[in-house]
Amino acid sequence: MQQHSQAPEAPGAGTVADAPPGNWVDTMAPAFSRPFLRLSRADRPIGTWLLLIPCFWAVALAAATDPQGYRPLDLWLIVGCTIGAFLMRGAGCTWNDITDRDFDGAVARTRSRPIPSGQVTAKMAAVWMVVQALVASLILFSFNGTAIALGVASLALVGIYPFAKRFTWWPQAFLGLAFNWGALLAWAAHSGTVPWAAVALYASGIAWTLFYDTIYAHQDKEDDALIGVRSTARLFGEHTGRWLMAFMVAATLLMTLAVLLALLPGGGLLQLLIALAGVWGFGAHMTWQLARLDTADSARCLALFRSNRDAGLIPALFLAVAALV
Repeated sequence: MQQHSQAPEAPGAGTVADAPPGNWVDTMAPAFSRPFLRLSRADRPIGTWLLLIPCFWAVALAAATDPQGYRPLDLWLIVGCTIGAFLMRGAGCTWNDITDRDFDGAVARTRSRPIPSGQVTAKMAAVWMVVQALVASLILFSFNGTAIALGVASLALVGIYPFAKRFTWWPQAFLGLAFNWGALLAWAAHSGTVPWAAVALYASGIAWTLFYDTIYAHQDKEDDALIGVRSTARLFGEHTGRWLMAFMVAATLLMTLAVLLALLPGGGLLQLLIALAGVWGFGAHMTWQLARLDTADSARCLALFRSNRDAGLIPALFLAVAALV
């Protein structure tokens, strides 16, 4: 039977293989909380960033289209989305680890996670998942009705995603559908509507997720092949570069479309150029990643995957400035 020890951890005990060395969970969090924070990936914050960034895009571009510009509520939207992204990413990752506990135990990179390594039981993880989701719901219910409905609808995607690799070669597409939902939700929270510009922004995020998560999946492709887990990394194989190029182009063009749909009806030329500069910077960063990609080098794949925080923040910054013009 798996048991959770309340005793302080020895140096290095319980750490997860792909967590950054010296992260705050391993060095600063109380010992009793570490397995639960590791379930939430609090020691690996890149996922929270990747879930949050589409919300930043949406709030900024929605404000840029709004005759009032930023509204006082937008500050709460940013704060609420930030806290909500941390909590819902944590709940989603906990659900993922519960459903994947047998797979994780068979993969070198993931067998150190809290459930397969025996730090917590699946039942304890389930309780922790519910706690995170309930706290996140308090934030969601402070938004308008359209945003609340979208938030509730997203639970279906979160629930399905961990099983996608069992029935499709495209689990990264399901991740994209779930991880970029904030583009729709945050836009709706600002304006109460979901215009075509928001849909194009959402589609851009999906293509971006296919780009970065295919890179990420190349870390596990040998183990995945042994245990029968499917991924775009395995599907594309030696043709990965061509597919990543297609996803990069799609993400860039779709974000360009979102900007044009949002700003051409009434935006000024300077506002449009600033917004498009962010999109071009986004594409340039992905081009930089492609130039450095070596799918046989797991450490390089992980580093490039993590660099997508910066890729996504580039358009977020430029769109935020465009909304001020």
